Amino acid sequence: MILKPPKGYGMRKTYSAPNFAHFHDEWHFSPALDTGEFVFISGVTGCRPDGSVSSDPETQFRDTFQFLGETLNAANLDFEDMVEMTTYHVGLRQHLDAFVKVKDEFVMAPYPAWSSIGSTELITEGTLVEIRVICQRQNSE
Repeated sequence: MILKPPKGYGMRKTYSAPNFAHFHDEWHFSPALDTGEFVFISGVTGCRPDGSVSSDPETQFRDTFQFLGETLNAANLDFEDMVEMTTYHVGLRQHLDAFVKVKDEFVMAPYPAWSSIGSTELITEGTLVEIRVICQRQNSE
């Protein structure tokens, strides 16, 4: 779903996964901001469209990557377009093995640059990870 940017933003475009478009309106942010060559994806969590969150870490991480995938697809991108990924974790060391296992189901070589940061809480209660990425559009030459 393409969301119309305000006047004065030039060629910038905002995208949102259809199932999650209500977050744009409720929280006033760009889920994916396309500047032409780069697309900046705001942090996504394992929050489902209805606001629920799985209590199982592995399921929640999978839900997070599926949400990220839907956002990427809305911007006509995929996981291989990611050049940088920053992840914010509640219980980083406790859940890292499960996170890496799920991440490896979605993110393949060549891997994006990745920083992983521990945090005490995230925007949605009960979420264990938030993923923010930067993608680069591939040349169509």
